[in-house]
Amino acid sequence: MHTLFISDLHLDAKRPHITESFIRFLDQLDSQCQALYILGDLFEAWLGDDCVLPAYEPILTALKTTTDKGLPIFIQHGNRDFLLGENFAQRTGCKLLPESLIIDLHGTPTLIMHGDTLCTDDLEYQKFRQMVRDPQWQQAALSKSPQERMDMARKFREMSKTEMASKADDIMDVNQSEVERVLQLNHTPQLIHGHTHRPALHPIHIGNDNYTRIVLGDWYEQSSVLRCDDNGCNFID
Repeated sequence: MHTLFISDLHLDAKRPHITESFIRFLDQLDSQCQALYILGDLFEAWLGDDCVLPAYEPILTALKTTTDKGLPIFIQHGNRDFLLGENFAQRTGCKLLPESLIIDLHGTPTLIMHGDTLCTDDLEYQKFRQMVRDPQWQQAALSKSPQERMDMARKFREMSKTEMASKADDIMDVNQSEVERVLQLNHTPQLIHGHTHRPALHPIHIGNDNYTRIVLGDWYEQSSVLRCDDNGCNFID
């Protein structure tokens, strides 16, 4: 038996081949997979459970088909789909998880998260994140019309592209001190996250203790899938 982790699919109408690839991926999951974790940014933008874009309908159907077969699918919010709600969960059979969670991964306590909270050097992003994760801001956003929400999402994407072009790469990566703080705070030897699109396994040594940070790559360029079983974790295509 094994467990799979993916993140940063950024499914979008402009990349239909990626959606098709994801649906095939779900269809090919076999009985040896005991759970699938999607650690944020399943969608390029989610405008609210009451405003599902037509291009997303086949995705919701595929997720529901998969969970109906008995495969648990767990999803964390990312920085692009933070408005995923309980109606989405009911339609797909997926379970929405808190932004950070400790799981028992084949005998190894493992902390999972999207990973954006670890990028503490990116002060502009952290300020934006605090704003959009505020329940009052989200309530106000969901009260807008579908067109207003689409305009808002487009504005955020344009702002993100502009800011990323002017930022140094290390600013958009995780802060090592924050990573170590989170690992020690949660008393977990292993951390799995996405967001940075830099797939790798990082050994970390803090005093006499050893940790591992596993970074998931993005789906649409790196086809990154992490497979974990009793022998450990490895990337597969």
